[in-house]
Amino acid sequence: MMIYETVITTVNKDKDVHIAPMGIRQEQGLYVIAPFRPSATLRNMQETGNAVINLVDDVRIIAGCLTGRRSWALKKPTKVEGMVLDASLSHVEVKVETLVDDELRPSFHCRKVHEVSHSPFMGFNRAQAAVLEAAILMSRLEILPPDKIKNELSYLEIAIEKTAGFREKIAWQWLMEKFDAYFQEQNTEVNV
Repeated sequence: MMIYETVITTVNKDKDVHIAPMGIRQEQGLYVIAPFRPSATLRNMQETGNAVINLVDDVRIIAGCLTGRRSWALKKPTKVEGMVLDASLSHVEVKVETLVDDELRPSFHCRKVHEVSHSPFMGFNRAQAAVLEAAILMSRLEILPPDKIKNELSYLEIAIEKTAGFREKIAWQWLMEKFDAYFQEQNTEVNV
């Protein structure tokens, strides 16, 4: 099962926007979005029955969402209620067809109603991948052992040092600040 890392934008019934990085998959021609309980994405999709899947290469958006920076330029979609990230390379507007309930991660099976390509994808960058992996680690701070996280971050930092541009360096800095703050708050020493 292939997982695609995206940024999902949803709105609630009051039109408040929520932006969340999320892995999605495709099954039988439908997009499957499976947010954890509890989450704003879950509540919003239950309320409105739609979402926007944003494909981005600016990893600051992903790191920003995990570090409390959720104010990104937005624009209106064409066919669904919600918002599109202005920085999207492309986006897919989807409507929920079915909800498969689950205690941990309900799955919304969604039909594409509109898709737009905004900018070309310029290619892979190792630093972008490193930021993405570090962001996933930051989302699991309470689950994974601190030394495992630190060891993985040390390896990922090699790609940052060798290939990062301005956006990747900023995103990495935000994630490292979150990492340091979390373990200071926990009063936990991390050994390598």
